[in-house]
Formats: sequence, structure tokens, C-alpha cells
Amino acid sequence: MKIRINGADADIQPEDEKTVGEVLAALEPWLDGTGHRLSGLGIDGKAVGADSVEVCFGMEIDAIDTLDIYTSSVAALYAECLFHVTEAVNEYEAAGFEEKGLVAARWRGSFAAGMLAEQSPDLADWVTKTFSGEGSGAGPLRTVIEERLRELQNPADELEKSGTLVAEICARLEELPLDVQTGKDARAAETIGVFSGVTEKVFRVFAVLKNGGFPVRDIMVADVSVSDYIAEFHSTLQDLLNAYEQHDTVLVGDIAEYEMAPRLRGLYTAVLDAVKGNRQ
Repeated sequence: MKIRINGADADIQPEDEKTVGEVLAALEPWLDGTGHRLSGLGIDGKAVGADSVEVCFGMEIDAIDTLDIYTSSVAALYAECLFHVTEAVNEYEAAGFEEKGLVAARWRGSFAAGMLAEQSPDLADWVTKTFSGEGSGAGPLRTVIEERLRELQNPADELEKSGTLVAEICARLEELPLDVQTGKDARAAETIGVFSGVTEKVFRVFAVLKNGGFPVRDIMVADVSVSDYIAEFHSTLQDLLNAYEQHDTVLVGDIAEYEMAPRLRGLYTAVLDAVKGNRQ
């Protein structure tokens, strides 16, 4: 049996595999390593429909001349998933009271729902609440979906546009000790919340760049590789959240001002400089 991947002959020969399903299972770790997922199949020049996938998996490879495997990047599949979310949200809003349950049920059983839960659990939870009549409604959800799509479609531009937000939250972190000391608890809580959101955005954009083949290994932050720097960032962030939950205001202020603000500023600047340098 000849195996082709996205139309190109693949130098792959089954060993102990007997069925198409076993071949695909053996290839799955390799696909994950390339940042791609299975998106379609063909048997001897004929596309395998969604209703025939299970039968296809059980076919003996000795009865097949050519197995076509089609893959798509995780980023592309995630972007497609977000488009489906938008369509489902629009359908839910337009549906009558009795039809809303059917829309929600179709969404729960869809491929897009599974992909969203895997790639963005927080967004998946938001969609679930929206379809249950909870949460802040479809409008804010749609705004977040549009933001995630921009991050996937043009991560470099989205990173650059985040500069003002990063600068503002770093300044707020440096003011956090004074806010805590003067009893501005609401402002302090808001600062922690906004900081968490901004940090997650920077990490998401970095992940898109990395999965898209950007040479992130070459980025250094304060003489430390970006991967090590991010690991240290996560550890310090956890220390900040623990201190905040334990109401250790002194430690919260110290970590925010002397650790998190310079770390976020340093990470953002290093990645942005690398992106700009790559454009030249």
C-alpha cells in the first residue's frame, strides 16, 4: 500500500499494522510533533465521508492500493473552530425559546466543541454558559472570539498592538504596593485580574508564533532562553496568586512590583524585538 500525505508520497511502510485505523494510530505521535492533525482521508482516489470514517478505519490495508492522508495545522483547525462557534452563537441568538435547546445540543456533539475544549477550556466554558442562558451574553463572547481569531491570523500585528496594554498593566503592578497600603482593594483586585488576562494573551500569541514555525529558540530574555524564562515566569506568577489568595499583602506587593512587572515587560519586549527583526 502506498501512503500519501497531503498529495505527496510518504516514505512510510506499515510494519505490524493491519488496518487503516492501526496505521493512523501509529502516525498520530508524529503528526502531533509537527503541530498538525488528521483532517481528511482518501482510499484509492476516493474521499472518505464523515459517515464512512468508522468503516474506513476497519479496512484491511492489503485491500488498498493508495491511502491518502490529509492534515491541517492545529492553528488552522482552531481558527475554523472559532468560525463555527460564531455561527452557533448567531444561530442560538436567532432561535426561538424551544429551538435554543436544539442548537445547544448540536453544538455539544460537534467536532468544533471538542476542539474548543482542547485548545481553549475557558472559552469553551463561556460558550456552554451562554448556551445555558448564563454568563454575560453573546455580545462579549463574540468580541473575545474575534480577538482570538486576530491572534491566529496575524499574531505579529496583534502582539505589537498589545504594547500599550502591557505598558499600562506593568505600571499598575508597580503601583500595587501603594494601592494595598492605602486600602484600594478594588483597584488592587482589578490590577491582578487585568494582569492575568494580559499575560495569557502574550502567552497565546507566543504559542501561535511558535506553532507557526517562528524561531523562538533563538530568543533570549535577560540572558536566559525564552523557554526557561517562561518557566520561571509561570513559577513566579503562581507565587503571586498564592500570596494574593492568602491575603499576604506585603508579599503580593513585592512580587508584583519587583518580579512580575519587569518579567512581563522583558518577555514582551524580547519577543516583539524578535518579530520585528524577522520582518526585516
